[in-house]
Formats: sequence, C-alpha cells, structure tokens
Amino acid sequence: MNLIQALNWRYAAKRMNGQKVPQQKIDNILEATRLAPSSMGLQPYTVLVIEDEEVRKEIQKVANNQPQIVEASHLLIFAAWDNITENQINDYMNNTAETRGVALASLADFKNALLGIASRNTQEQNYQWAARQAYIAFGTAIAAAATEQVDATPMEGFNAAALDELLNLKEKGLRSVTLLPLGYRDTENDWLAGQKKVRREKEEFFLHLEQVA
Repeated sequence: MNLIQALNWRYAAKRMNGQKVPQQKIDNILEATRLAPSSMGLQPYTVLVIEDEEVRKEIQKVANNQPQIVEASHLLIFAAWDNITENQINDYMNNTAETRGVALASLADFKNALLGIASRNTQEQNYQWAARQAYIAFGTAIAAAATEQVDATPMEGFNAAALDELLNLKEKGLRSVTLLPLGYRDTENDWLAGQKKVRREKEEFFLHLEQVA
C-alpha cells in the first residue's frame, strides 16, 4: 500500500474494537513521528505514549468521554513546551554537535539565532510556536499509522488545562495540544466506517499562481 492508497483507506474512526496493535507497528509510527520535520530541528514538544487502561479512563473523563480513548490500543498525547529556554537550546546544540561530530563552538551563530527568536517572543508566543511544530509531528503520525493500516483518530476535543493537571504536565514544562488514539476500527458500531471520503475537488483545492496580481 503506497501513501495515497493509505490516505484513502484511513478515516477518523469513531469507535475502536480494543484489539492491541503489534508493538512493531507502534514502534514504526513512533519513529516516523520522531523523524518529523520541525522548525530549525528543535522539536519543541514531547509525545506521551499511554497504554495503561486506568490512566486512559481518567483521560477520557476530561476528553468529553470520547470512546476511542479507552477502546484504542495506545493513546498518544502531543504536548508542546510551555516556553523555549536557554537550557533547552543548549541541550539541542550539544546533541547536534555530538550527532554530527562537530565542535560546539562552530554552532554559535545557530545557537544565537535560536536564542534571539526565543527572547523576542513572550512565553505564550513561544508556546504557540511550539504547538504548531507539534502539529507537524501529529500529521506525520497520522500518515504513518495509515501506512501501517492502524486507525488513528485526531482529537482536539478535550479540556487541556484539566489534562495537564491530571498528568502533571506543568511540572514537566509541557502543555497538551492534541490527542491521537491508535487502534483498529469497530466496523459494526462505527457509523462512519465504509463511508466515502469527502474532500474538495483538486481544481478547487489547489490554486496555481503564475503571477502576483
């Protein structure tokens, strides 16, 4: 199954059947998520992987009781850094120097550029920027799940403040952005299963500009 076929196969499952997803498939989805692009490569977010059923039951209470959360095999929570700090940037520089085998001093201009961006913004602006980066990884995870023929249901319908408190995310310097249950569709109880995918036609969706008006 190529990517286009996988994206045609996938949909946002409204009910899941509780079947466990093989660990190799989960590992592939997580690795694709880790490899997703982010601005300057900083990856200013963390992905929480939750399999424990009792924890997911508690999360469901602050997520409008959406059944996929407890019917899924795994739940991913995409949480953005609540600020961009010098320590985080230093960690990234150290990782870059070690991974690429270069001197830390050679990254000074790159580091200063990142520090400049972070210092110009308020904490809330830094969080909003980080959240947008998290969405790139979120989209990558959805596509990766489709290629593994694992259902994934994108969710924003939850009380973020309550979830952050439940999981002590503030103490970790994180704020929740999106949820992504992973599992298998329950075709008998999901009204959306088997429905045709509805998308705008490409002639309407794409605008090819040849010159600026």
